[in-house]
Amino acid sequence: MLDSSFEQRVTAVRRFSRFYTRQIGLLQDGLLDTPFSLTQARVLYELAQQQTCTATELAAALGLDHGYLSRILRLFDERGLVAKRRGNEDGRQVVLSLTTKGRLAIAKLDQLSQHEMGTMLGKLGETEQIRVVAAMDTIERLIGPNTDDAPAFLLREHRPGDMGWVVARHGALYPAEYGWDNHIEALTAEIVAGFLKNFDPARERCWIAEMDGEPVGSIFLVRDSDAVARVRLLIVDPKARGLGIGRRLVEEAIAFARTAGYSSITLWTHKVLTAARMIYVKAGFKLVEEWVHDEFGKPETSETWQLDLRGDSSSGGR
Repeated sequence: MLDSSFEQRVTAVRRFSRFYTRQIGLLQDGLLDTPFSLTQARVLYELAQQQTCTATELAAALGLDHGYLSRILRLFDERGLVAKRRGNEDGRQVVLSLTTKGRLAIAKLDQLSQHEMGTMLGKLGETEQIRVVAAMDTIERLIGPNTDDAPAFLLREHRPGDMGWVVARHGALYPAEYGWDNHIEALTAEIVAGFLKNFDPARERCWIAEMDGEPVGSIFLVRDSDAVARVRLLIVDPKARGLGIGRRLVEEAIAFARTAGYSSITLWTHKVLTAARMIYVKAGFKLVEEWVHDEFGKPETSETWQLDLRGDSSSGGR
């Protein structure tokens, strides 16, 4: 028999669930006044994140019944939102991907959701916003399926003082880990100064990963041209590595680039940065150019990587 205090906590969770589903509009027929239900929108979002996958992989990722997912995919096929092809390794498998129409649909949903959540958070001050995000992160970490002892982290936009941290960590970590000289710190300072002076919030963004109230990672997405965005200054502090922070930062940058209307993303990295390169590969970036330089005091193989957000293989400059 449950004790009364536990029953009260269960009641409180149910009350919060009713509040939140009403708050974000999940009781409406269509999510964010679109023709998609919440489940349909989640399927679209997962397809956009994975780029290509099978129905089996999709069902596992979302915890959906195969029959239910099959009906959703059939509807998407009828609307021209998904494309299907036979798998290269197993011809019996059908590989799914979004069509141009499907990518436009998820981009619109992303934009509407960003606006909806922005309106909700915009009613609060910055301190209250951070408290809300931290509380959500705590709920996700404690109740989610991966309830291990890994420290919680959150991603937020930059605020005063963060740029000093970005410059300092680049200036300290790269010389310590790769033997680079102080030119890396000077270059980082130039990049962040340019970002602050020319910041366009509609098309540019900086994310800071935070753990226990302290910055532990960063990534920037800046305008390279009207069509091309550039990823810059991805870094994760050694004490926070292995938690998926780098992957999450890259995912945020890609999602924002899609919403902002860019057709591709480019980035500059080095062959020696193996962990970052692995993240880029898993995110779908392709290596398009490499060369050797000694700008940081020793010869290093530099690389340009690119991610095409339209699904073709066109390349851009560094």
